[in-house]
Amino acid sequence: MLKSCSDLCELIEEVGFLPFFRNPVSGFSIEDCTPPELWFSDEADGPWEWKGPVIRDLHCAYGKFYRGKAMYISERFFGDFCNFRRDGYDYDARMDDGLARHADIPIMRELWQSPSVVSRELKTRVCFTKERKRTFDGSLTRLQMLGYINIADFEYALDRCGRPYGWGLARYTTPEAFFGENFLKEAYNTDPTDSYKKLESYLQRLLPDAGVSQIENILKI
Repeated sequence: MLKSCSDLCELIEEVGFLPFFRNPVSGFSIEDCTPPELWFSDEADGPWEWKGPVIRDLHCAYGKFYRGKAMYISERFFGDFCNFRRDGYDYDARMDDGLARHADIPIMRELWQSPSVVSRELKTRVCFTKERKRTFDGSLTRLQMLGYINIADFEYALDRCGRPYGWGLARYTTPEAFFGENFLKEAYNTDPTDSYKKLESYLQRLLPDAGVSQIENILKI
């Protein structure tokens, strides 16, 4: 069971993929591994408070990668994951081929100009119309699911004593900005289908009781 931030870092590093919430694969989530008293606690930090420190300390990918819900992915697997999810396209090529959603493009352009942007500020920059405001959250989720953006950290408001409180605001970035421009070069030299087979084979070994459809649900959109 997870009792500290370091426990969570060790587990992510060991398994490579770790969803935040319970899902059809029994035992395969942070929620499954967290003592109930730490899931929501006023006395002690738990997985909700550990998110930022885990991302910073482990330098792993975090975002809505699993059916629109949060999942950690270690750096050693994230290149192949992005290559498969992007189907080999960088975002410029996706736009050139007419595959990019119109509502998503302003978010990517902002993240190209800034290494990272807090969600509230990002929304202010790109949401000039009611329609943009309506589609903003969906665009963020879609871009994470496609492997084009991830969360670099969480930032909290501070009380008068300098203590953080409330729900943290996500700081969004791109894998290229977070891991380095060369991070995906090796993966991009691999056929996306081969990246999928590599990850599929790994998850089948990691989760021997999971069915084929459950593995597909982890890896496919």
